[in-house]
Amino acid sequence: MRWTHLLAVGALSASLAACTTSPTGRSQLTLMSDEQLDQMGAQAFAQYQQELPTVGGAPLRYVQCVTGAVVRALPERERNQNWQVKVFQSEQANAFALPGGYVGINTGLLNVAQNQDQLAAVIGHEIAHVLARHANERASTQSATQLGLSVISSASGMQGAGGETMMAALGMGAQYGIMLPFSRRHESEADTLGLYLMAEAGFDPRASIALWNNMEGGARPPAWASTHPSHGQRIGGLEASMGEAMSRYERARNAGRTPNCPRP
Repeated sequence: MRWTHLLAVGALSASLAACTTSPTGRSQLTLMSDEQLDQMGAQAFAQYQQELPTVGGAPLRYVQCVTGAVVRALPERERNQNWQVKVFQSEQANAFALPGGYVGINTGLLNVAQNQDQLAAVIGHEIAHVLARHANERASTQSATQLGLSVISSASGMQGAGGETMMAALGMGAQYGIMLPFSRRHESEADTLGLYLMAEAGFDPRASIALWNNMEGGARPPAWASTHPSHGQRIGGLEASMGEAMSRYERARNAGRTPNCPRP
C-alpha cells in the first residue's frame, strides 16, 4: 500500500510539473517533448503514405497553395518548419495535420470543400490541433489515466472476476468522463483557432460554416458519447467567434494577404 501511495504521489508531481497553457489560455498536461511528438508525427505520416496512394498534379498544387497561405500566418516556430503536404487517393472526406509539419488531405474532402476558403477552414482546423499541442495533451492524459487506474486497482486489491468487472467499469468511466470530453474540447478549441488562422491568412472565415453544413449528414452518437461536438454545437461555436474572425480577415486583406489558389 505504501508503495502505491508513493507511486501516486510521484505521478501527481510529474503531472504538476508538466502543466502548460494552450493558445486560448486553457491549462494542459503535456508530458512529452516537442522532439518526441515531431518524431511520432514523421512516423505516422510515413505509415499513412504506405497505406494509401498519393496524388500529384493540380490537386496537390491546390492543397499546397492553401496550406502555404495558412502556414504563413503561424507563429515563427511552427511557420519555419519544413511543412510537407500530400494528397491521398481516398473517398473518405478526411484530413489531418501532424506534429513536425505534415498535412494530409484525402481526395474525398476535395469534393466536400467547394472552394479555397472552405478548404482553408479544414486545413486551419487541423493545423490548429498541432499549434495547440493536442496530440501531446491527449497522449499525456491517456498515460496519466492508465496510471491512475493501475494505482486504484493495486490500492483496492481488485483481483479475480469481480475486480476485472470493477476495472472495466472504471475504464468506461475514464473513457466517457475524461477522454471523450477532452477530445470534444480539443475539437472546439481547434475550430476557434483554425477560424482565426484562416482569417489571418486572408481566407473568408464565413466559409467555415458552409463547409460544416456540407459535411453534415448521417447518424451520430449523442454529444456526450462522441469525440466531436454535435453539429449545432460546432456551428454555434463558429458563430460566436465570427466577429473576431472577420476583424482579423479584414486586417489581413488590408495588409495584402489575398490568396489565390485555383481549384482543379
